[in-house]
Amino acid sequence: MSAVHELEADDAPHEPWPQGISRRATMRISDVLAALRIEFPTVTTSKLRFLEEQGLVDPVRTPSGYRQYSPADVERLRYVLTQQRDRYMPLKVIGERLAALDAGLDTETPARARLATSDGVAPSADRLTAERLAHEAGVDVSLVEDLVAQGVLRPGPRGVFDPWAREVVTVAASLADHGIDARHLRTFRAAAERQVDLVEQVVAPWRGQRSVSSRARAGTLAAEVGELCARMHTALVRSAVHDLAP
Repeated sequence: MSAVHELEADDAPHEPWPQGISRRATMRISDVLAALRIEFPTVTTSKLRFLEEQGLVDPVRTPSGYRQYSPADVERLRYVLTQQRDRYMPLKVIGERLAALDAGLDTETPARARLATSDGVAPSADRLTAERLAHEAGVDVSLVEDLVAQGVLRPGPRGVFDPWAREVVTVAASLADHGIDARHLRTFRAAAERQVDLVEQVVAPWRGQRSVSSRARAGTLAAEVGELCARMHTALVRSAVHDLAP
């Protein structure tokens, strides 16, 4: 290939991520919701519009102003929602990763959708009762019951726990091996609730607005700030523990 042809090849526009997936915009927003709700049952029209405002997806507008999406748009949305749900990744970082994918500086295979229940919990986390939590953590159910009695765990309706309860029980079991029982973990719960109070203060201005975009932003902001609080707590504990080592 000549130098001119090589230059032309380098200057050729790179197909945005995901490559090889149709960019024919024929899907209405209701079609997109139907596709995404297989894995993200709680996703809403306002959430999609908010992600559009953030520049993470760019649907085509019809002459009458309606949005139309392509299968490639759906995969971009699935990527964004997955990073938020599984990694609590800030939208700014997600946008940077998508930019790298679009430029061909990084690679990522579009994830296959996973089935989920109507409340947004994957089947593997469905119906997390005390007995199931104990079984999955390999502990006696009395530990779970003790965590509930001490207020560390709080079951929802019909005695079902949220997916994070699994991690709480697993860690509690490991701490118990070191003589730290459920009553000692009440301070962790109290600290978490104080951090949630901080998150609520940050989110309050957005929750108080009536627009659907503001409510979607409130949810995203709560997840991001909550993850930062968790990271700060972890860093401070690690720093303090470091001084205990000889």
